[in-house]
Amino acid sequence: MNMKKSLLISLLILCVIVILGACKKDKVVDTSPPTLSAVTNLTDRNTALTSIGYGEWIVIKGTNLSTTSKVDFNGTLAKDSLIYGDDNTITVKIPAQLTDPINNPITVTTKYGTATLNFQIKQPPPTITGFDPAAGNPGDDMTINGNYFKGVTGVTINGVNATVVSSTQTEIKVKVPANTTYGAVVVTTPVGTVTTDKTFGLKHFIYDDGLKNVWTNTSYSFTSLDLANTEIVRRGTTSIKVVHKAFSAVRFRLVAKFPTAGYTFVKISMYGGPGTQGKKVRLSSSNLSLTSGTYDVILNEGKWTEYQIPLINIGNPAIIEYLTFQEFSGFAGTIYIDDVGFY
Repeated sequence: MNMKKSLLISLLILCVIVILGACKKDKVVDTSPPTLSAVTNLTDRNTALTSIGYGEWIVIKGTNLSTTSKVDFNGTLAKDSLIYGDDNTITVKIPAQLTDPINNPITVTTKYGTATLNFQIKQPPPTITGFDPAAGNPGDDMTINGNYFKGVTGVTINGVNATVVSSTQTEIKVKVPANTTYGAVVVTTPVGTVTTDKTFGLKHFIYDDGLKNVWTNTSYSFTSLDLANTEIVRRGTTSIKVVHKAFSAVRFRLVAKFPTAGYTFVKISMYGGPGTQGKKVRLSSSNLSLTSGTYDVILNEGKWTEYQIPLINIGNPAIIEYLTFQEFSGFAGTIYIDDVGFY
């Protein structure tokens, strides 16, 4: 009886093996290469996109995608941990940086082939964080700093095209164009255009490698002051070096008085010496002993900073005789000054 039972169990096991083997032979593996048909975002998976930005999550639609091993965006691979797929879709995050500012085809590789979809993945619009120097002459080199400058198509200063010498994603070097000494700086890429918050240059100089336009020095209470300093210079060959006492001031005077009509800003570049980080310099103007409003700027130690102060912030004076930059933190220390004037 036990022998019969054992034989029966063996026959059953054999039948199961045969059936499973038959099923395995009958299963057909699809080895077709992948196809790609459309791209959508995650919130509306029914509407095909014509473009999208860097760093976004997308859904790639197609067929034969279940064995996807990599997704390539114009030479930049998506991270494996950011790829999810089935036979008809791949959910993937686009890398934050790509090769081209706008044209970045998508290539999907599976176990059985590759497929490419021409698609526009755009870098963000350009941004500008600053430029150096703050003023200059035609033919001078200027560096513009920011982001998303890839594919830059043009730079203008005061509406005049500047020659682009070199460019990267975060920096553009240009030549200041002829007949241009001041104006807004504008950068254009295939994705957009941005204009700097601060303007380049000055319409009227008070100091530029020396006092200009009949302005005179009436500074007071300082330890020492050098109008032809060559130690630390923002631009050109000289700057002003002032060793302050508490509440001493650098002050400029125009006896004929400066009419501010047509001007919007006072501009000055200052470099803070040792111990000046966070210290205040107070700007004010006066005419015939009538003092305008005041405005405080904060020094940065060890680097040049350009300050562009709207005239409205100092009372919007119609006429200026004295322009004063007074130390206002009660400290003794050294400050360097360059490129002073109006825009």
